[in-house]
Amino acid sequence: MTSEKDEDREKEGSAPSGGAAVTRRNLLRAGVTLGLLFVAGGVASVAKSLFSPANPPTPEAVPTVTPTVTKTSTVTSTITVGTPQAGNQTATASSSTASPSSTTTTASSTSSSPFPQVFIANISSLVVSTPIEFNYPLEETPNILVKLGVKAAGGVGPDGDIVAFSQVCQHLGCIWGFVEAGQSPGCAPGTTNPTPMAYCCCHGSEYDLTAAAKVIGGPAPRPVPQVTLMIDSSGDIYAIGMGPPTIFGHDTGSSNVLEDLQGGTPVSGT
Repeated sequence: MTSEKDEDREKEGSAPSGGAAVTRRNLLRAGVTLGLLFVAGGVASVAKSLFSPANPPTPEAVPTVTPTVTKTSTVTSTITVGTPQAGNQTATASSSTASPSSTTTTASSTSSSPFPQVFIANISSLVVSTPIEFNYPLEETPNILVKLGVKAAGGVGPDGDIVAFSQVCQHLGCIWGFVEAGQSPGCAPGTTNPTPMAYCCCHGSEYDLTAAAKVIGGPAPRPVPQVTLMIDSSGDIYAIGMGPPTIFGHDTGSSNVLEDLQGGTPVSGT
């Protein structure tokens, strides 16, 4: 049997002394503390890598744009001198400013008629039913201008009664004469008409001058061409073109009025 002293001696040999136990507990605590620190450091490192990239992008510089304002103004004025048909004389002036230091001005005068502009008479010199003879657009092609006293197709002037026509008959090219309303031509005493007319004594062709020289009697197949007239602000009357059909002998009956400028000497423009 083991004595009590032997048992006490065995207990003392199996159990560590008080100082050794304390040292072991302190080491265990230090190990746990270090482990927790390592774990905490690892978590912080992962969080930093997630929320703070190692190489964050550098924001691009945004260029500064200064707005540019350009002021442009255009002024256009048009002055048209009235005429009964095509051939208006138009003066146009325009200016365009792109900036305070740059200004361009252009002025031009245009006409839709290729015919010369020729002075005939001043409106103050006209007498009703008294024709004025003139050549146009060639020196070889006679015309008359007359104030009819009644409004007429294509008429100009305050009363719309001033007209002009080629004096070459559309039948065979004879020269017709003017007959005022209610009168008879010298070559045909019994012939009268209620409106001013042109009468050709060669074969009796008659034209109503109030209706753009419409044929009202005789063998003429078509009207005589009407002269396009223009009156300026001073009352001067100009011939500026011819209407269709063409003057007899100039591609007779054609609607191409440029044929009227062929086969002779053009009159001088003024």
